[in-house]
Amino acid sequence: MGSEEKFDGMLLAMAQQHEGGIKEVLKTFFGFLHRKTDFFHGAPAGVPRSTILEVLKEFEDAAEKKKEEVQKEKQQREKEFKELKERQKRKEKEEFEKAGESAKIEEITEEEADKINKENEKKECDKSKADPTKDKENEENEEEDEDAKGKIKPNVGNGADLEKYRWVQTLADIDLYVPTGLKVPLKSRDIIVEFTHSHLKVGLKGHPPIIDDEMPNKVKVEECYWTLEDRKLIHIFLEKVNKMEWWDKIVNSDPLMNTKKVQPENSKLSDLDGETRSMVEKMMYDQRQKEMGKPTSDEQKKQDMLAKFMAQHPEMDFSKAKFA
Repeated sequence: MGSEEKFDGMLLAMAQQHEGGIKEVLKTFFGFLHRKTDFFHGAPAGVPRSTILEVLKEFEDAAEKKKEEVQKEKQQREKEFKELKERQKRKEKEEFEKAGESAKIEEITEEEADKINKENEKKECDKSKADPTKDKENEENEEEDEDAKGKIKPNVGNGADLEKYRWVQTLADIDLYVPTGLKVPLKSRDIIVEFTHSHLKVGLKGHPPIIDDEMPNKVKVEECYWTLEDRKLIHIFLEKVNKMEWWDKIVNSDPLMNTKKVQPENSKLSDLDGETRSMVEKMMYDQRQKEMGKPTSDEQKKQDMLAKFMAQHPEMDFSKAKFA
């Protein structure tokens, strides 16, 4: 804990007892200096004022620097989000145009339609017999569909668009956008944003909270912050503790989002350190293998080791052996 923070608990307890706000807190502190020290009457004229202004300037500069950093990060995230939406739109447009070009409309008789249907059924039947793994794939798809029931699809930012707010995410963090719902412009003092490692509260003073619930996953409180954009939109930045999982909701009362439909940006992998990047790539590879009904990297490694052992010991009979 830094020297600036070791008195935070004491000062916070004192501040909470001043209903008049920061002005009353400053009056109490300056009153202490006046009564118990010679800060005001023991120094040359003008020195107390210049000392206070010097310290005030230091923290004003620090606050301005922090504000610029937050604004820069916000602009960068908005730029990346905008580019992501544009890429998604282009992709959808290309797929739509491609589907339109390949579609052909032909008028046929009922007899011809029956004939085509029978031929298609025969082809599917022959294909199933020739490829016995198809039934297994169909069963896996059905299981996936069962698991996806009741879950909403992720938005283009791998989050969710809900009735009262929307959120997007990367493996490392979350951006939550909460409209105030009021037409009049607000100030920061009108907003209530409180978060612990596993609880989030967002709302307006004098109104029922918009969000007030437990989060299913933990965040790094010291890295989280919020801003009021355009005096009407609350933007909350949450940094995840576990940077190896996708969140399926912000708070427990939210509907579940289907994380199997998340589409991570490959470019983001370059932002991770070597070890984390390797783990993420392994997770993505294993996920693709499971979707195709193929062994994961760990399962493949075990199979390779077993095949090598069997090749090295041809004298052993493995015909009746059972492997887990």
